[in-house]
Amino acid sequence: MLRIYYAILKALPSVFALIRKGHDAKRHPERHNIDADYELLQYYIGLFQKIAHITTTVTGTELLPADGSYVMFPNHQGKYDGIGLIGAHKRPCTVVIDAKRSHFPIVSEFITLIHGFRLDRTSMRSQFEGMSAIVDEIRAGRRFIVFPEGGYHKNHNNVLAFRPGAFKSAIRAKCPIVPVALIDSYKVLEFNSLKPVQTQVHFLKPITYDEYKDLTSQQIANRVRDAIVEKIVSVVS
Repeated sequence: MLRIYYAILKALPSVFALIRKGHDAKRHPERHNIDADYELLQYYIGLFQKIAHITTTVTGTELLPADGSYVMFPNHQGKYDGIGLIGAHKRPCTVVIDAKRSHFPIVSEFITLIHGFRLDRTSMRSQFEGMSAIVDEIRAGRRFIVFPEGGYHKNHNNVLAFRPGAFKSAIRAKCPIVPVALIDSYKVLEFNSLKPVQTQVHFLKPITYDEYKDLTSQQIANRVRDAIVEKIVSVVS
């Protein structure tokens, strides 16, 4: 965590500016639009990466669907994953996050500016309503990030089992599914070091609705996980 504390202190004026923007977006959503807010976050992510000595190798952007919505399903290694993936994805996208984890300082403002979706996992009714809203947003053309592992605990470049329920929104929206392989993302925050760190984001071949429509959600989860594991093994080994 030394790296993030160092970056916050070095960029304190920008941190306060981000917080102010997030508060403004909460109070006056009519002043904000997705494209402008996403461009602003891209700037702040780039600034953080520069100060924190993080570089990222990105591949597969040419594989992403040129038009319309899709849902990206990456493996999960740590708190930096969403930041690194959003920094690598230049077109506006958003994320689904557990509401309880979304109200920390800076995180809350970040989620607001990315127009993210907070799901209350303690309420089945809230989850159902939230999932319906997400499906509607996907059908309207928005791109989402969903972490199907659900959590992480020093798994590093090992990939845990994927929860089949995480794929329900994409299935209901009938949109392409994009596997994303994150490599060495855990190194950003796991070690108390300021040494330069290299992470990797690999966008893999999308799976179209026609390709997965006859599969169960468990089979889809396995297929996405297998593609990610195959990519990680090919790079790391």
